[in-house]
Amino acid sequence: MSGTKRAIEEKIHDHHHGHGDVVIPKFDNRDLILREDILARTRELAKLITTTDEVSVYQKAEKLIQTHERVQGLIKQIKKKQKELVAFQNTFNNPQMAEKIEKEIETLQDELDGIPIVQQFQQSQTDVNYMLQSIVSVIRDLVAEKLEVEAATPAEPPESCD
Repeated sequence: MSGTKRAIEEKIHDHHHGHGDVVIPKFDNRDLILREDILARTRELAKLITTTDEVSVYQKAEKLIQTHERVQGLIKQIKKKQKELVAFQNTFNNPQMAEKIEKEIETLQDELDGIPIVQQFQQSQTDVNYMLQSIVSVIRDLVAEKLEVEAATPAEPPESCD
């Protein structure tokens, strides 16, 4: 017997809700383990997803950003300013200086967002996220449809009361 099946059966045997003969297992998210066949199919799906045009564009844009000196310089400046902002907000309790730094960060962020490769990268992130959300939605809808169809299956006719 697989470890997953054994864990499920142990949960069924350990947890009764007191509804007669009906036994409803209770699961904790930490106890749920994917069946090996589902996990294998998930890996196949992930591999397919990485071959899409959206993922390819994302990967290319990411590599360009990582090697783009101006983009990396702006990112470094923004991170430095963010640390300064936290210091002036928390440690030095200086709201005027914090506001000045916030404006500097906003200016740097606007400059970063105006660089075409950054815009392409952001768009590719949006495209990949949309694709992943669409896949999740299709899976969710198909599972829900399957459950509804099974739940709507007519019960066996009652025995006659002669």
